[in-house]
Amino acid sequence: MEVFQEYAYYYNAFYRDKNYQEEAEQIDTLLKRYGENVTKLINFGCGTGRHDMELVKMGYACTGIDMSPMMIELAREQVKEAGVELALSVEDIRSFRSEKKYDGVISLFHVMSYQNENSDILSAFQSARSVLESGGIFLFDVWYGPGVLSDPPAVRVKEAEDERFRLVRIARPAMYDTKNIVDVNYEIFIIDKKTGKVKVVHETHKMRYFFRPELEFLLKEAGFELLDNLDCQTLTETDFRSWTSYFMARAV
Repeated sequence: MEVFQEYAYYYNAFYRDKNYQEEAEQIDTLLKRYGENVTKLINFGCGTGRHDMELVKMGYACTGIDMSPMMIELAREQVKEAGVELALSVEDIRSFRSEKKYDGVISLFHVMSYQNENSDILSAFQSARSVLESGGIFLFDVWYGPGVLSDPPAVRVKEAEDERFRLVRIARPAMYDTKNIVDVNYEIFIIDKKTGKVKVVHETHKMRYFFRPELEFLLKEAGFELLDNLDCQTLTETDFRSWTSYFMARAV
C-alpha cells in the first residue's frame, strides 16, 4: 500500500530543516564503532535519498530502495541535480532479495516503525540478513517504547513553504495500547501562493513503537546478534526520555 500518496510531493518542504548531514555523520560514527570496513551500504526505505547522498560524499557506495515510486522519483531528481552516484529502485523491504551483497544495511527515519505487524518487521529483518555476509552490520532506528509511553504523542502543527506552496500540517495521534501502534492522522493544507487556492490532503501513518527485548528476539530469529541500542539524539544509553533509538546488530 502506498503510504505517502500525494504527501510525498511535499515531503522535502516539511523536512527542509532536517539536518541530513549531521545524521549521516552519526551513521558514519556508528558504522565505524560497530562494524569493520563497512563501505557498501543499502538503505531500506531511502525516501528522497538525502541521507544516502551525504553518505556518498563521505566515501560510501550506496544503494537506496523504497516502496514509494514518488519518493524514488524525487530521489532520482535530487541525485541528478547533486551529480552523485547512487543506485535507486522501488522495492518492498519485506520481500526484497538481491544477489549483490553489502557490508551494511541501514534503515532511518523510523522506517522500521512502519512495519506494524510482527510478520512485517521479521520479514524486513530477514531481507536485511539476506543481503549481508556474516559479520555485516544492520543499523536502524525506531520509535522507542519507554520514551513514547513516558511522553505520549500530542497534537502538533507544523508550517513550511517552498517556491509554489505554503503548507500547514496538523498531526492528530491516536494510540492503541494492545498493538503498540500510534495512528498519526495528518491533515495537510496546501495553499498555492500564486492563486490562493487551497487543497487538503489527509494521510494516516501507522507507527509502531518497540522495546528492546522484542527487537532482540526478532533479530535473533532473522539471524542477527543485537550489539547495542542508543538514544538517537545523544548516542548515549537510552532511558525513559528517549523517544527514538538506534539499534545495531551483526549478521551471524
